[in-house]
Amino acid sequence: MGDIDNGYTGIIQTPDTEMLIEHVRFLAQVSETAAIRLVDEFYVKSKTLEQMPERCSWLSGYSIPEKKYRKLIFEGNYMLVFQVVDDMVYVDAVVDCRSEFQWLLQNVP
Repeated sequence: MGDIDNGYTGIIQTPDTEMLIEHVRFLAQVSETAAIRLVDEFYVKSKTLEQMPERCSWLSGYSIPEKKYRKLIFEGNYMLVFQVVDDMVYVDAVVDCRSEFQWLLQNVP
């Protein structure tokens, strides 16, 4: 993700890339087409965060700092967890919402 007119810069961190790769690898065992679609949709949705990331709703949970993380659902069952700090958008996690993700609600930095 890069700079655009509104000044937001997106950053996808290495652990998040690894999370996405794990999801794609698992999905590819069932359907290569679905895995490719997941990667394509991730790219499209993550790019949209460069344009008005505040449009996404807050991620809430008992251990999540209030109004720190936002979420963006993509490809139906996946969620980008991110935060906006000044003019930077940091993607902190890529989660498959069909699986148990209570670990996320307890361990997001």
